[in-house]
Amino acid sequence: MDNDVNMPPTTPYAGKFSPYNNDNLHKYHQPMEASYGDMCYHDNSLVSGSLEALIQHLVPTVDYYPDRSYVFTFLLSSRLFLNPYELMSRVCHLCVEQHRSGDLLLDKIRIRDVAPKIVQLLTEWTETFPYDFRDERMMRCLKEMSHHLARGDEYSWRAMQQMTQRLIRRLAALGQYEEAIATLNASAAERPAALKTKQHNGQRSDVLSISDDAFILAQQLTHIELDRLSFIGPEEFIQAFGVKDPLDNHKFLRKRKTTNLEAYVAWFNRLSYLVATEICMPVKKKHRARALEFFIDVARECFNIGNFNSLMAIITGMNMSPVSRLKKTWSKVNTDKFDILEHQMDPSSNFSNYRTALRGATQRSITAHSNQEKIVIPFFSLLIKDIYFLNEGCASRLSNGHVNFEKLWDLAKQVSEFLVWRQVTCPFERDRKILQYLVTTPVFTEDELHLASYESEGPENHMEKDSRRSLRSSLLHREHR
Repeated sequence: MDNDVNMPPTTPYAGKFSPYNNDNLHKYHQPMEASYGDMCYHDNSLVSGSLEALIQHLVPTVDYYPDRSYVFTFLLSSRLFLNPYELMSRVCHLCVEQHRSGDLLLDKIRIRDVAPKIVQLLTEWTETFPYDFRDERMMRCLKEMSHHLARGDEYSWRAMQQMTQRLIRRLAALGQYEEAIATLNASAAERPAALKTKQHNGQRSDVLSISDDAFILAQQLTHIELDRLSFIGPEEFIQAFGVKDPLDNHKFLRKRKTTNLEAYVAWFNRLSYLVATEICMPVKKKHRARALEFFIDVARECFNIGNFNSLMAIITGMNMSPVSRLKKTWSKVNTDKFDILEHQMDPSSNFSNYRTALRGATQRSITAHSNQEKIVIPFFSLLIKDIYFLNEGCASRLSNGHVNFEKLWDLAKQVSEFLVWRQVTCPFERDRKILQYLVTTPVFTEDELHLASYESEGPENHMEKDSRRSLRSSLLHREHR
């Protein structure tokens, strides 16, 4: 397929797409059906194509450069069909081969003319999907392409060197982040004996002794959320599927590389258990009620900030059965504010209330005049589920073997919205003491939560009595192992 001859734009907004602006994805205007080689268009939007043609369409020539919308969409979703190294190899091969004429001088001129566009493509790849380049083979390809461009254009060679340095810095930051998370997790996993049962001697500090200001705590939670969001690669959403191309005869599932996405989900779970621990831990009912009221206020501040992930984690913690069964404690709390928050995050009608609130926060962020107004932190598990069902609900390949590009546009639209949210800089001042507490203080396991709950408010029936007896025995057995 020839990219240069009579090709319509991939979308009607050729060249204007940024992966941080999803308005240009998958739009239509006047009706038009057309097929160009192995690529099919409808209403001037690419709807399908053979994998080979789509790869060719990614490769710049002297007078052609693919839409940024296409570059982002194909680089994101091509991993459903081949791994990034396979794609990189084929793109680099095509870039080199199309300049090869057998005449060294002519080759040099051709390389010089197309080099800036090749650098642009590789820059978009390394900046939007840097984690692909943790594969040493990808870095080798970059190096080889850099040598190739050096033959014809010194300016482009220098640009490649600068791009590679930025990439190396990003990967170094990723490595440091992953080490820090591993260290924090190890620290939080150290379970002092003081945590095994409820505190009768005040050995363990609680969240209210660290901060009794709900707004400040919500701000620190937002710091953690945005820090962790910023390290999730957009490709992790696609790689989370662990899919295999139906045209691929190999009977294996591609290795999933979703480390940072999984770490973020683990943070949600930790926050839920931390909330439940803080409520179940105090010996006195009035202290448990105070903890409940405090977390309701923190959840409300998270909602106002646009931090829906922490909000949902807090609500989840308060709805855990060891907490929800504490009827005497709940009777001391005015639950009106909590009821409002629960209504906002009600899962009925596919979380319609939350989705309305998310749209409102997103609209606010678009017209924002400050970083605080730009904050949108989605309920992350639901975002993953939405993308998963979008992938599962529609075939990646059509019956003629073409890649279903309409589906790829939709996946890219969902993920590009995440990229907008991910890039916001947290405007709040950091409080290291609170941050340290939130990410390292040990929390109860599920069994320890249930036992702490029974020690707070005794069993109400035979089933709860049996459960308490079993838990005591089980935990005692573990301590003496």
